[in-house]
Amino acid sequence: MGVGLAIGAGLLFGGLSFASSMMQANAAAEAADKQARIAREQAEAARQQAQAMQQQADATRQQADKQSQAAQQQLADATEMLSDPDMKELAQEELQQAKSDIARLEDELKILLLPKDPNDEKNIYVEIRGGAGGEESALFAADLYRMYTMYADRRGWQTEVMSRSETELGGYKEIVFRVAGDRVYSRLKFESGVHRVQRVPETESQGRVHTSTTTVAVLPEAEELDFYIDPKDLRIDTFRASGAGGQHINKTSSAIRVPHIPTNTVVECQDERSQHKNKEKALSVLRSRLYEAEVEKQRAAIAADRKSQVGTGDRSERIRTYNFPENRVSDHRIKLTIYKLDQFLNGDMDEILDALIAADTAEKLRQQSEA
Repeated sequence: MGVGLAIGAGLLFGGLSFASSMMQANAAAEAADKQARIAREQAEAARQQAQAMQQQADATRQQADKQSQAAQQQLADATEMLSDPDMKELAQEELQQAKSDIARLEDELKILLLPKDPNDEKNIYVEIRGGAGGEESALFAADLYRMYTMYADRRGWQTEVMSRSETELGGYKEIVFRVAGDRVYSRLKFESGVHRVQRVPETESQGRVHTSTTTVAVLPEAEELDFYIDPKDLRIDTFRASGAGGQHINKTSSAIRVPHIPTNTVVECQDERSQHKNKEKALSVLRSRLYEAEVEKQRAAIAADRKSQVGTGDRSERIRTYNFPENRVSDHRIKLTIYKLDQFLNGDMDEILDALIAADTAEKLRQQSEA
């Protein structure tokens, strides 16, 4: 009897072990199939994107060629008219206009045919963190968050807070938010870096100007198609959310922490009451961070010797100073200063953003001419 029970138990445990092994094997096979499927989809998406960009470039070239031919014809007609004394004055005007049009079209064509940043159409995550300066740095982080949301409102973009860590005085040790809309990354990609503020802090009793820093990171939103995360590389932790939210937020473990084990990257999200929604948000932010890190590696490998701060996203460098006593904003990468700090912090950012984009375009044209 005892022997029979022992044999039966052995068969049962053996069967359970075999079933467990089969489940693990099936799970591994499913993960491998998913990874292979995503790789195929990535390749197809890249092919379609390259094809679309080529078609756009061809259409642009054809349109520019037509305009150039029209300008060349105008130039030829004006040159011919010069021999007619009665038409000479008009011909000279048209000649100058034709030459001007040809030069302008040549410059426009060069810009239109520059390689496009594949992330320009993407939505973004903005991460603002207090740096040197303690509470004053955290308060300025809140000012920057307000500035970016006001700029987003001006352009009709949508913003959504993903996570935040507030201080007692209303500043942010860290705030992460999403911005969605038309070509968001193309407008804000040059905001990554160290932002320096010079002002008299609210806590300063003797009126002395202090200098503090706050860091900003702008990450293009990465879809699963852009970057695959192996579930085996993740750990999903739950904890009770802190901060505002009433009794519910203290009774349930709705907050999510997701460490990515290979890179030791950790993302937290506790803004939603639903654990499922917090998990979705955390995974989206994590995917974008890992995608940006991979893109940054490739960018560094391709352009390791590029010295210009425009477009490099080098977060170790001071990119801009906000001086309150002088109502001044100075962007150090392009050596541009405007005395409209109050307007700038209220979301009127286009003057500097347009100048940064123009500087980046000029640098790309220079590199193209030297290639």
